[in-house]
Amino acid sequence: MKARIKWVEGAAFLGESGSGHALLMDGPPDSGGRNLGVRPMEMLLLGLGGCTAFDVMLILGKSRQSVTDCVVELSAERAEEAPKVFTRIHVHFIVTGNNLSDDRVRRAVQLSAEKYCSASIMLGKAVEITHDYEILEQT
Repeated sequence: MKARIKWVEGAAFLGESGSGHALLMDGPPDSGGRNLGVRPMEMLLLGLGGCTAFDVMLILGKSRQSVTDCVVELSAERAEEAPKVFTRIHVHFIVTGNNLSDDRVRRAVQLSAEKYCSASIMLGKAVEITHDYEILEQT
């Protein structure tokens, strides 16, 4: 896997992925940015959320669960001093569907956290990561 980051101006950088996609990262005005894009640490959190959501949806699909929506809410705490690393991350799944099995949703979240989500497992070596979920019935 490869990626390329190119400085644009101020605190703005264009990130290009090896798969050919691009996005803009930028800082706040007090750091020389224009607030035109997500912050790099936000991207790290988004990557974790996307990685684990992908796993959970794949696992639930294979277990024939009728999922109609899946939202992952992440909250993170950071160190006060530089480097302002993440010190805690909480991952909360909201899975909506028809007659979803609590056991299968719990197992999907657990498998992602412990076996499949490379972002979660990698970050978990340095950060306390917790997971939980709620199931909503499709109305």
